[in-house]
Amino acid sequence: MNQEKHPSPAPRSSRRRAVKWLFGVGLLWGVLAYFAIPLVWDGYSWIAPSIDDNPRLTQTSDRHPGGPLNVELTGSEQELKGIMKAAGWYGADALGIDSDLKIAADTVLSRPDAAAPVSNLYLFGRKEDLAYEQPVDDNPRQRHHVRFWRTKELSVDGRPQWIGAAIYDERVGLSRTTGQITHVTAPDVDAERDYLFECLEKTGLLESHSIEHGFQSQLTGRNGGGDPWRTDGDLYRGVLKATDAGNTSQP
Repeated sequence: MNQEKHPSPAPRSSRRRAVKWLFGVGLLWGVLAYFAIPLVWDGYSWIAPSIDDNPRLTQTSDRHPGGPLNVELTGSEQELKGIMKAAGWYGADALGIDSDLKIAADTVLSRPDAAAPVSNLYLFGRKEDLAYEQPVDDNPRQRHHVRFWRTKELSVDGRPQWIGAAIYDERVGLSRTTGQITHVTAPDVDAERDYLFECLEKTGLLESHSIEHGFQSQLTGRNGGGDPWRTDGDLYRGVLKATDAGNTSQP
């Protein structure tokens, strides 16, 4: 009588080992990218404060350089929001579990997400006051975006001035500094600055546009994710047309 042959347990054991190995690698990456390496960067920034010496660069939350400031707008908060909306730029959602999961799903499934969150950058000891983006194609992998901080300066007519950093996200990848999943930015930040002002000019809501040459003394560098950037050093300045709503509101 033939004995019934049972399948060898070897393939099943191999699969279990492979799953355990992949889980271990994933867990190690998560600990390194989101805990250990950021702690190292944070400690390094305290013993090497020279990375904070240029006040015309933004900073990440763990105190290493973000990117160069390259735009400035003068107008009330309501006027700023109005011209950005007219230009076809959308206010970015705040960071959070829901918005983070949504942008991850939209990126994988190639779904549009006009208000996808942007990471926080810091200037004057605080994160950006306003952030805007303009999506490209049908997913948030590529997008135009800009962050604005309200300064203490006022124009002659008493309206606030907003300093900003415009940059283009080329794709989603891993941070060169921490290994975290993030957007990889385009090195030519001047192209994004120029594009933003092209959009603003088309609205008819920009009263004047000027250029401050030599605003940046540092013309090349790397941002918090390790992506290189370069600039001609010019700051583009725009004055928004005053509106009745803008003059009577508190920004």
